[in-house]
Amino acid sequence: MAVYKRGKIWWYKFTWNGEPVRESTKQSNKRNAEQIEAAHKTSLAKGEVGIRDRVRAPTLKEFAERDFAPYIESRFQDKPKTLEYYRTGLKNLNGYSPLATCALDAITHDKIAGFVAKRRESKRAVSTINRQLEVLRRMLKLAVEWGKVEKALPKVEMLPGENHRERVLSEDEEDRYLEAATAVGEDILESYRRALEGIRATMRGKQPIPPDDPFLLRDTATLLIDCGLRPEECFRLRWEHVRDGAVHIPFGKTENARRTIPMTPRATALLEMRRAVAAGEWVFPAQTRSGHIEKSSLKKQHPKACKLATVTDFPIYTFRHTCLTRWAAFMDPYTLGYLAGHGDFSTTRRYVHPQAHTIREAIERARNAQGGHKSGHKSQTENESSKASTAAIQ
Repeated sequence: MAVYKRGKIWWYKFTWNGEPVRESTKQSNKRNAEQIEAAHKTSLAKGEVGIRDRVRAPTLKEFAERDFAPYIESRFQDKPKTLEYYRTGLKNLNGYSPLATCALDAITHDKIAGFVAKRRESKRAVSTINRQLEVLRRMLKLAVEWGKVEKALPKVEMLPGENHRERVLSEDEEDRYLEAATAVGEDILESYRRALEGIRATMRGKQPIPPDDPFLLRDTATLLIDCGLRPEECFRLRWEHVRDGAVHIPFGKTENARRTIPMTPRATALLEMRRAVAAGEWVFPAQTRSGHIEKSSLKKQHPKACKLATVTDFPIYTFRHTCLTRWAAFMDPYTLGYLAGHGDFSTTRRYVHPQAHTIREAIERARNAQGGHKSGHKSQTENESSKASTAAIQ
């Protein structure tokens, strides 16, 4: 070994392919210095025959911060809901230390199972855990595609038992809910009128803040249930998108979200009333960062309306399921898929929930259409007559 000492530090010197190699080992122990020299020679030998040293795989957190997060921020810049979905998934994955600090090529099914168990202990719903597992699956797939690991990574499987949205409002529930939503708006106005006549306003000179949009819940619910919009599509509507008796969706969750949906007379009347007092570009403006209403804008009013209407509480998205289910009874699947903004009918099918009365009506229509047709089976009387005729002939 060609090691020598300079001061307290060992150096090594050798010739490789006619070129001198001289470096410090930064070691004061001779044996360690000799091992470093041998490692350097081995590395050079591997390079000559095309063998490269194995690159250290980043940890899940390192990959998320350096590669995955910048990727989703740039790709989904114009899709706030998609960004929120990925950000939430990354936050929870990075919050589980055994998985976040694990190298990508060392992730096993056991570590993923540990993450799932931790989320279950936190009383998270199966659907919530599956959304985070989807983010993990996407990360591992991209890590392989981008060459961050040199081996196949474990397959991330979704948990069974996820609850799917199957709630559809009946016409009676819809009527009661919209009446309740109107009552919530009237109650907001009444509270404002009482405040104007109260002591703070009349004697102390402190005028109450007028409500921005007391009938916001009624108008958004009507538009959602009449047009089958996604809630975020409704929230982001501009007045330029409402014209010629229809709602024009220029973009959305998918490429097929761009579509034109004719409005009902009820929805048209409500939007015309709003247009008469509109002061900006948004159909549903609000004092938010985006300038329009968000999911949180209806967070307090919606439960009040459900309680007042004596309707079991349901997510706002139920309006879309209700609308598409009702449309399905009167239009072909291709038109329904277009109005829903879906790329294929397999997606639309998840939004159609046949109800007992619609099934009965469909059966009755089928039976009425077959009213003049006979079945392939003969009755007992017909069989006896046939036998008698045969005997007479004989």
